[in-house]
Amino acid sequence: MWSLQTLKRIDLRLIFLLFSLMIISLLVISTTTSEVGDFGPEQFFTSQVIKQIQFFMIGWGLFFLLSSMDYNRLREWTWILYVGMILLLLGLFIAPSIQNVHRWYRIGGFTFQPSEYAKLIVVLALSWFLERKGSHARTWAAAFQALAVIGIPFFLILKQPDLGTALVLFPIALVIFYLGGIKRRVVVAMATLGLIGFACISLFFLGIVNHEEMRPIATKVLKDYQYERFNPDTYHQQAAQTAIALGSVTGMGWQKSTYTKRQWLPASHTDSVFPAFAEEFGLLGSIFLLGIFFGLVYVSFQVTVVAKDRFGRLLSAGIAIYLAMHIVVNLGMMCGFMPITGVPLVMISYGGSSILANMSALGILQSIYSRRFTF
Repeated sequence: MWSLQTLKRIDLRLIFLLFSLMIISLLVISTTTSEVGDFGPEQFFTSQVIKQIQFFMIGWGLFFLLSSMDYNRLREWTWILYVGMILLLLGLFIAPSIQNVHRWYRIGGFTFQPSEYAKLIVVLALSWFLERKGSHARTWAAAFQALAVIGIPFFLILKQPDLGTALVLFPIALVIFYLGGIKRRVVVAMATLGLIGFACISLFFLGIVNHEEMRPIATKVLKDYQYERFNPDTYHQQAAQTAIALGSVTGMGWQKSTYTKRQWLPASHTDSVFPAFAEEFGLLGSIFLLGIFFGLVYVSFQVTVVAKDRFGRLLSAGIAIYLAMHIVVNLGMMCGFMPITGVPLVMISYGGSSILANMSALGILQSIYSRRFTF
């Protein structure tokens, strides 16, 4: 089941990219969680930085564990993990709410967010299901069953409410459906629905449609708090764009930001970590970070090309889209192109659930890559 020999075939490019992202994450979290006027080595290790380092260490353990494991063995655990995920998502509505939403379990001094792992488990479940169906994936029965696989966690996560996480599942399902051979009509219908939704949101964020003028009509379908998510002029939206603009070309320098350090940027070490980074490292630093993200997604899609079987191709493609959508959605939110919905930035945002889910996904990806020439 496990083979340490496969660790010799790990893509070293990925190791470099991950270390780079981790260093950037610690630099930004240190800035955003230290006091105004604090900078230098003695103030670097805030409590959040220390916890993030711990998350990274556990994440590396999961990465190498899953990299050395034969990904084909995951088939045996697919539905156990899927049912467990559904039970955990249902249990959130019984557990005490945190910040007035049902997204986390509180365990001692830590919080656990099942929806972060749900995305990876959905990728696994859809890949296993469509591989098993084979040529029968093109039937209507298979299409409805696949929609149920994605639909149940989608609506449970949406109910928490967690719009961002739910919407990340949509493109993941779309790509796996396309590669898995689901009926073309279903794929086209999903793609059309997604484009219509994106176009409607863009009307608000491009200033073509006035948010307040549409409120009386929209609130007949949506609740006020739901509709408010599509407001392009919230304080959070404006603060994120202000921090990015203040960074200019070269940035203010590490731990020399003014806007972020004074806590004027909401969620600066979690969802808004990119504007905090941009204020200190500017346009040049942002281009460097985007280059690292491009490399991460590129390497991930390369695994899909070289995967030796259908299960590996579907699984690696789903993981690649999972990573890419987190990057696109988070950067889109912070740059004012999309509503802020709480999607963390891959390997940068503070948070154990996100880090461990990402490292687990990348470990599975490397397991597929390491076994590309084994039969």
